[in-house]
Amino acid sequence: MMYRSRNRFTPARARGFTLLEVMVALAVIAIGLGAVITEASRNLSNAALLQDKTLAHWIATNKVVEMQVANAWPNTGEDKGDVEMAGRDWYWTVKVEAVAYDRLRRLGVEVRSDIDSDRPLASVVAYIGAPP
Repeated sequence: MMYRSRNRFTPARARGFTLLEVMVALAVIAIGLGAVITEASRNLSNAALLQDKTLAHWIATNKVVEMQVANAWPNTGEDKGDVEMAGRDWYWTVKVEAVAYDRLRRLGVEVRSDIDSDRPLASVVAYIGAPP
């Protein structure tokens, strides 16, 4: 008659994972979660930047439309101001330039979220014709 070992840790009856297998699995999960968290953080910052750029573009196009509906011939030069949108202050700069055609002016509108910023979040170029 053959006796079976009553030891629970014999290879014939061993169940579960070894400590090394558990540590490798945890390392793989930690690396994967780290990548997921990094990507989520990057997406969140991109979403905030896209929101700022969208609002800045709206402000720039609003400024162009204001000048178009004013039905006044803009003088060449630079004008600056600020506006509030979405609970924040935005700073715009409009540069009006003469072009080769006398009855046309070039408008360059730049919008920044910070008055001291070197780079605008949005810039729009438009042309406006002389009023009739």
